[in-house]
Amino acid sequence: MSIRVLLVDDQPLLRLGFRMILSTQPDLEVVGEAGDGAQAVTMAAALGPDVVLMDVRMPVADGIEATRRIVESGSAARILVLTTFDLDEYVWAALRAGASGFLLKDVQPAELVGAIRSVAEGDAVVAPRVTRRLIDAFAGHLPDPAAGPSPADLLLERLTGREREVLVEVARGRSNLEVAEALSLSETTVKTHVGRLLMKLGLRDRVQVVVFAYEAGVVRRGEP
Repeated sequence: MSIRVLLVDDQPLLRLGFRMILSTQPDLEVVGEAGDGAQAVTMAAALGPDVVLMDVRMPVADGIEATRRIVESGSAARILVLTTFDLDEYVWAALRAGASGFLLKDVQPAELVGAIRSVAEGDAVVAPRVTRRLIDAFAGHLPDPAAGPSPADLLLERLTGREREVLVEVARGRSNLEVAEALSLSETTVKTHVGRLLMKLGLRDRVQVVVFAYEAGVVRRGEP
């Protein structure tokens, strides 16, 4: 069964390039193209894509706003944000809006195809160098342990010791396989733990686990 993809970018040549890449894959089907965020919202509702490949800077409505509106509509589409701007505010805004992944436009074709398949399966994809920089960029906004328990702390109390370990590894930008190797678990077991994290923390998908971990101060500046 094909993964249905909606391409969203205000540059026709870039959309053509992405279409050419995806057309070489038998399991990927481009079902539509949008040139701005407002059009993306309308087309996502009409076409029901599995994955939306979303640009950030566009007219009418940018990719962040379009992502937020698609997620809030209850759409099952997973949103993979691509941009030429390696800026943390875009990364954070995209993830908080409900994106399931964030890649830069210089991503290699094989990585792009793999990312689309991953988010379609419910996994999260964030460019490794972007994920690593999030901790330093937002360290000043993380909660102070001396301030007492926060709502996030109460949620963390629901987790088992092993689930907290998995949470930390996921927040460091590691794949399920890398988490499995770090904690001496099977990849299937890691996926099970991630699923329980989503349920206990009330989160939409794996990438929201990363957002929660940063905001809760689970991973801090200088940690490996």
